[in-house]
Amino acid sequence: MTAYLTEGQSDPTVQPVPASVVERVDAADTTLQNPKRAVLSLGSNLGNRLETLQGAIDALEDTPGVRVKAVSPVYETEPWGVEPGSQPTYFNAVVVLKTTLPPSSLLERAHAIEEAFHRVRDGRWGPRTIDVDIVAYADAVSGDPVLTLPHPHAHERAFVLAPWHDVEPEAQLPGRGPVHHLLTAVTREGVLPRPDLELRLPE
Repeated sequence: MTAYLTEGQSDPTVQPVPASVVERVDAADTTLQNPKRAVLSLGSNLGNRLETLQGAIDALEDTPGVRVKAVSPVYETEPWGVEPGSQPTYFNAVVVLKTTLPPSSLLERAHAIEEAFHRVRDGRWGPRTIDVDIVAYADAVSGDPVLTLPHPHAHERAFVLAPWHDVEPEAQLPGRGPVHHLLTAVTREGVLPRPDLELRLPE
């Protein structure tokens, strides 16, 4: 696993992984004991959106202690919380992981991937090259302000629920119930499937 941290490695999307995380995951990965399921939401509305989403998926797969198990179809969505037409539309997708990382380390990795793709945090609802959000981690329910689980807005966002339902029709959002029930309660307006686009599952 430590090969991921080879000095001089040129691919920025697979760095940085803190050494403490690598040591912890190396120990867990030798037996793959007790991996947890996590669901992440990806979004991009700047630059080459599809290429960026694929790069983020590949970077997750390249993370020690993470295996990408499913990748949803792509949706094109209107930006959330801003005036219509004020920003480019998003490409959104959901990935399902098996991971031996604890939630805090998975969050660190999500932020590192955002930084590798030059994510700029300019305002709460600002445009971004990539957004990597942890939607759910196992059955965890936590009010920790650093990482609230499940994501506090996931139950009201069709751009999260629709692609998640596509890959896991029987999925449950911890503390909220079945995803297919939640999806019936929100509008799909401005959330359109893009069957002409495809994200690949890393080999």
